[in-house]
Amino acid sequence: MFEFAVFWDWMGFAVRWLHVITAIAWIGWSFYFITLDLGLNRNIPGPADGEEWQVHGGGFYHLQKYLVAPGRMPDHLT
Repeated sequence: MFEFAVFWDWMGFAVRWLHVITAIAWIGWSFYFITLDLGLNRNIPGPADGEEWQVHGGGFYHLQKYLVAPGRMPDHLT
């Protein structure tokens, strides 16, 4: 019975720290996406609300933000 109580305390400790780490990551991702949104170029023609070019891992990425869904959605969304 004592072993179960010790195990239960350790599980509670692990769950609390997992909750803290998850909350920190959630807030971090929120700030990251706010920063991405503020960095968008808003002066573009067309239906997109903004766009951004990024370079990462030797590749070039062209991101566009739409306020509403475009007329045709791609089959694969990330």
